[in-house]
Amino acid sequence: MRKAAQTLQEQGYTVEISDLYAMNWNPSLGRSDFRHVLEGHFKPGPEQTRAAREGTFAPDVTAELEKLQRADLLVLSFPMWWFSLPAILKGWVDRVFTMGIAYGGGVGTFDKGGFRGRQAMLLFTTGSLEEHFGPEARDGEMDVILFHILHGMFWFCGFTALESVVSFAPTKGTPETRAQQLERVGEAFSDLPSRAVKFG
Repeated sequence: MRKAAQTLQEQGYTVEISDLYAMNWNPSLGRSDFRHVLEGHFKPGPEQTRAAREGTFAPDVTAELEKLQRADLLVLSFPMWWFSLPAILKGWVDRVFTMGIAYGGGVGTFDKGGFRGRQAMLLFTTGSLEEHFGPEARDGEMDVILFHILHGMFWFCGFTALESVVSFAPTKGTPETRAQQLERVGEAFSDLPSRAVKFG
């Protein structure tokens, strides 16, 4: 993450980082996400749509939404966990990709999603070696593993999903191989226009 941020800043990008662990981010979508009065059974979608219309999201959600709305490029950086996002990051998506702003509630989906015209990508590490991923490999095809994120989260909300940057099994490598992985991260973020579009 630091290497990607540094590389982008060197190119003149403004970079904003949300360190969810440092922020003690609450990953649970619930009634506390809203400042308006909730009645009856809790239905997240309609409440998010109302909050989008009335400006009544809780301060932590509002702050992250404002960052997201300023961003031309969203990068989710994480260690792959159970073939997906860690719970704290999935909880950020649950609470910040809100109905009424990101999708639905008067906003469309996919090419009509709330973040159309913007890009998003994944920057992550794995526990498994690269050789364990592939059509006939033990852990399966990476495009299949990431489909629910790239298509079901990014593209669903209108983002153009770019090719991910993956560092395979850094904890199993040497200092030299980890340095090479960081170099590849820098190279990837030095030439974002060349990243393949996966969806959008």
